[in-house]
Amino acid sequence: MGLIAESLKRIKPSPTIAVTQKARDLKAQGRNIISLGAGEPDFDTPENIKNAAIDAIRRGETKYTAVDGIPELKAAIVSKFKRENGLTYDQSQITVGSGGKQIIYNALMATLNPGDEVIIPSPFWVSYPDIVLLAGGTPVFAETRLEDGFKLQPEILEKAITPKTKWLIFNSPSNPTGAAYSHDDLKRLTDVLKRHEHVWILSDDMYEHLVYDDFQFATPAQVEPELYERTLTMNGVSKSYCMTGWRIGYAGGPKELISAIAKIQSQSTSNPTSVSQWAAVEALNGPQDFIAEHNVIFKQRRDLVVSMLNQAKGLQCPMPEGAFYVYPSCAATIGKTTTRGIVIKTDEDFVRELLEEEGVAVVHGAAFGMSPFFRISYATATSALEDACQRIQRFCASLR
Repeated sequence: MGLIAESLKRIKPSPTIAVTQKARDLKAQGRNIISLGAGEPDFDTPENIKNAAIDAIRRGETKYTAVDGIPELKAAIVSKFKRENGLTYDQSQITVGSGGKQIIYNALMATLNPGDEVIIPSPFWVSYPDIVLLAGGTPVFAETRLEDGFKLQPEILEKAITPKTKWLIFNSPSNPTGAAYSHDDLKRLTDVLKRHEHVWILSDDMYEHLVYDDFQFATPAQVEPELYERTLTMNGVSKSYCMTGWRIGYAGGPKELISAIAKIQSQSTSNPTSVSQWAAVEALNGPQDFIAEHNVIFKQRRDLVVSMLNQAKGLQCPMPEGAFYVYPSCAATIGKTTTRGIVIKTDEDFVRELLEEEGVAVVHGAAFGMSPFFRISYATATSALEDACQRIQRFCASLR
């Protein structure tokens, strides 16, 4: 009898975390490394949010809380959903977890049975398939195309749905592509979902506020109210509020599902960190103007990176509408040889050689389910981005 559970053989460690750690290790060895792997804003948490946490500590808000969130945070989430998304929930329909990843994990653990299928548009956030596999489900990948802006098309969704489909995991703006779905884009998908009443929707809205060029965000249950009773709308404070380390995610959905999620959480982590919850109350209720200020900088960085990558020999980089990622194709570099004599056969070869020769850490597209591409996070200093893109241009120009 082996020590490690058989279920762990179905999954792999997070590739994005692995790339970030590899960059840290090389830096520790004295290498000049620019890491563009982590999906983490380089801006600090706003002062009012930090002060709210400090005030909570001084008030003694350091004890266990309700398993799935303090009433004050649930009230702030209810208000946020109503104010920004036109979605009406009461506190019994709200769950709070230790990050958006825990919300997704809890929801799938609470609902999947062996044989249940979960549709995941590809390219996808690296954790979606592995969480499905851990929960005993079967990931079903619905491919998107570069020429469609990496947006799932309704006919592809229709084809992916079977009698075994339990969930569609939907992410807009997308990690890794930055693709964002307009109201009309969503309506075409929700029209398909209306016809399949056994399919639930998990909408990952984590990058909701990180949109550019006057893009108007919408979420599925908002676009199609008929889907409200079978949609879990997930969000969090990590990206928009620069609170990745605070670990607070939340969701709104049907009471039966929220209750099941709380049951899972009660026997795993129990409540999210009390101090982080009070900080999240201030994040959602407090001033929001810094988000637009950050977005001005993110847009400038996006435009810089897209322009410079499209000037690199062999790369094609579409312009994303949101998040802080670009997902360029490196197809024209496949088959070429580096100055070290290495033949690039895959996108994994491309990013490994880029790191070795130029010290730029990015994530290969195969990790996200679509090759030959790679992901760059432009949530880092503009000067570092410009340097990194010059190195990428130099690397691509050196290929023969």
